[in-house]
Amino acid sequence: MTMRSLLFVPGDSERKLEKALGSESDVLIIDLEDSVSPDNKAASRQIAATFLKSGRARTRAQLYVRVNDLASGLTDKDLAGIMDARPDGIVLPKAEDGGDVAHLATALRVHEAENGIEDGRTRILPIITETAMGVLNASSYRGASERLSGLTWGAEDLSADIGALAARNEDGSYTPLFQFARSMTLLAAAAAGVPAIDTVFPNFSDTDAFERDCQLAARDGFVAKMAIHPRQIASINATFTPSADEIEKARTVVEAFAAAGNAGVVNVGGRMYDRPHLALAERVLARAGEASSR
Repeated sequence: MTMRSLLFVPGDSERKLEKALGSESDVLIIDLEDSVSPDNKAASRQIAATFLKSGRARTRAQLYVRVNDLASGLTDKDLAGIMDARPDGIVLPKAEDGGDVAHLATALRVHEAENGIEDGRTRILPIITETAMGVLNASSYRGASERLSGLTWGAEDLSADIGALAARNEDGSYTPLFQFARSMTLLAAAAAGVPAIDTVFPNFSDTDAFERDCQLAARDGFVAKMAIHPRQIASINATFTPSADEIEKARTVVEAFAAAGNAGVVNVGGRMYDRPHLALAERVLARAGEASSR
């Protein structure tokens, strides 16, 4: 299913949840974690469950829920409060290794059975760089669970975990440490065979800087991006939808390999393309096909 844009929405705000239905985001992430105060956790579960049930028929977006992290002691309560409403997926914050994903997958299997939900239906999207240990264990997600719908990363919680005063330089670029966490997410996603999803850009009022951030992410291999405001969605969708030129180039490469049989290398316009180029071209066409189905 298409996953270019993922919009966070506070799980305790009925108004913002309703407003989010009017966005063009591919995924709405109903947040029970950072945007909800401790006093509102219980209420947010009820609001989220009601929204999942009522909103599904009014949007084409996939509906995910960000639960509280496993170390918080609140994850089981979150799942108990929302699983009967059949979320499409769970965002797991502060994931520290593939074992955390496996642990959540086991819990989801129980909740699915209890609520008459098809086994394996609920996907998992872990945020893998919010702790130092999470960054160091990025390679552990390969084979962790068939429920994995992607891997994403975060900078703010990592800053707090390690004591960094800033994640970006004055020109907006990430400092080396956060570049490393970002790169580890790309490599981990490729190793696990799932989409790499870029983190949020907090300053949604700086449109130019945000669009540059999107373009750099797409250049480097991310295929989607998370958002904190509906006004960011149009730019994300435009950036992460393959352009007409990209589609035509990819189609030319695929057709050249098809015409050459099982060749390892083909000549297209005077340039040699090998099998990795074919795999990349096929991925571009797959993404384009998914986007056109929206």
